[in-house]
Amino acid sequence: MLDDIDLKILRALQFDARIANVDLAKQVGLSPTPCWNRVKTLEQEGVIERYVTILNHAALGYPDTVIVEVTLDRHDDTVLEKFEAALTSLPEVVEAYLTTGEYDYYIKAAVSGAEGYEHFLRQRLYKIPGIRHSRSSFMLRCLKQTYSVKVEAGQTAPRRNKKKK
Repeated sequence: MLDDIDLKILRALQFDARIANVDLAKQVGLSPTPCWNRVKTLEQEGVIERYVTILNHAALGYPDTVIVEVTLDRHDDTVLEKFEAALTSLPEVVEAYLTTGEYDYYIKAAVSGAEGYEHFLRQRLYKIPGIRHSRSSFMLRCLKQTYSVKVEAGQTAPRRNKKKK
């Protein structure tokens, strides 16, 4: 189970993954070596999956976000595996989910305007076999974007044994 120190470490890291271990240790009330050991344990057990840099899509020339919902013709394992492999290789796709409901997939793509969106659809997405129907929506404004989750004192979560990749 996660203890209060683990939860303090997680709260601090999810908002600043580049914090120096010395500063993290001071913030959570540990000396540097035990703090570093706890972070390594959280990583090894899969509680911390990875560290990433979040890029500004607009600054890189992709100011628009489009959500594409896709329904496939068939749903056997081979079709799903091929579609997912092709979908994850598309550079415009920043998130993709297999979903329940009317559509099979929810795809979030970063594009450069209507021309970039058309190129994404016609030259990339629609080249993947098996799409029966799609529906798209341009995002007008982002109201909230976070990669953190609620981590509170006293919260318990079972640890899982996960080997590092």
